[in-house]
Amino acid sequence: MSRKTRRVAIKPANPPNSDINVTPLVDVVLVLLIIFMVVTPLLEKNLDVRVPDTEKVETVTEVPPDQLVVRIGTEGDFRINFDKVTNEEYVDKLKTKLERRKEDDKIVFFIADDKANYARLITALDGAKQAGAKVLGMMTTPPDEEEEKKE
Repeated sequence: MSRKTRRVAIKPANPPNSDINVTPLVDVVLVLLIIFMVVTPLLEKNLDVRVPDTEKVETVTEVPPDQLVVRIGTEGDFRINFDKVTNEEYVDKLKTKLERRKEDDKIVFFIADDKANYARLITALDGAKQAGAKVLGMMTTPPDEEEEKKE
């Protein structure tokens, strides 16, 4: 029995290629160039914005003596310019104070204590509208109580 040996010739591998393949680099650069060419004109568009004119407003630190200020305390009590008012007479007293004013001067400001019930504030606002107030305003900081009590 004779065996035939088969010889297989293996070619030597190609030496490593150290050249940079430039084709993918050129493709990426061209795509970026196209993107920038499309986006750049869009960035240069101006949008016209109409801004209201500014005017100097004087800051008023004192409340005029004839101004109506309704305070809502922590227990839900109402005070109209430091006069304590019950729930039942709130609307009537506010109505009598507003009737003495001109039609365009029926303004009532409200200031509620931080711990006051929100429902009481809404009740006060509704009562002022029932009494005939045309403009309702909210105060963020209470006026100086000592100055108002002197007047």
